[in-house]
Amino acid sequence: MSRRVEQKKAARVVREQLARERRRQRTLWTSVAAAVALILAGMIGWAVYQTQRGGEFTAPPGLVANDSGIPVGDGPVTVDLYADFLCPACRQFEQQVGPTLDQLVDDGRITLVYHPVAILDRLSDDAYSTRSSAASGCAVAGGKFSEYAAALYEQQPAEGGPGLSDEQLIAIGGEVGLDTGSFGQCVRDGTYRNWPEHVTDEAGRAGVSGTPTVMVGGETVGSSADAITAAVDAAS
Repeated sequence: MSRRVEQKKAARVVREQLARERRRQRTLWTSVAAAVALILAGMIGWAVYQTQRGGEFTAPPGLVANDSGIPVGDGPVTVDLYADFLCPACRQFEQQVGPTLDQLVDDGRITLVYHPVAILDRLSDDAYSTRSSAASGCAVAGGKFSEYAAALYEQQPAEGGPGLSDEQLIAIGGEVGLDTGSFGQCVRDGTYRNWPEHVTDEAGRAGVSGTPTVMVGGETVGSSADAITAAVDAAS
């Protein structure tokens, strides 16, 4: 009798061990499956993020090599200007220093590369920094970027509210001589809507943290006419 009892006990121990092993295996495979799911979810999430942040964009024609700037002039010294069309300090810079830059371009001393970044979308109700930068891309395609950029600063909206509407942006294009048919279609279609994000990302990689930022020969300089001219003289 005791032998049968012992055999039953031994059989029960074996069954319990087998049950524990099956449970352990199920737990292991569940963990593996969960880990794989997390990895796949992370990969999918990163792909979505990359699509949103660094996806395809259409750049205006005739830009610099990395599609982040509009070159004006063909002088031997490169001056990079990073500015946002909603930035009041950039408007002041355009009014005070713009004529000096224009003269340096006209004299054949510099190539001015304009980078219309979009860092102030949060300060408008309708992503005006991005929309105005994209519209300036349409002006590049129409051959009137410099004129259009100057006009955008002249009619700059206040921060904290709505920016200029697309129709107002198109009307400004007409004022500076752009064909409102093709230019207007470009603005309405958002042809270059994803491009300002690329310009802004490239500005960050270049070490730009605010606007206006001016670089002469790749080195940041003061944003005054005297500082820029002195840096160009030194680079020449």
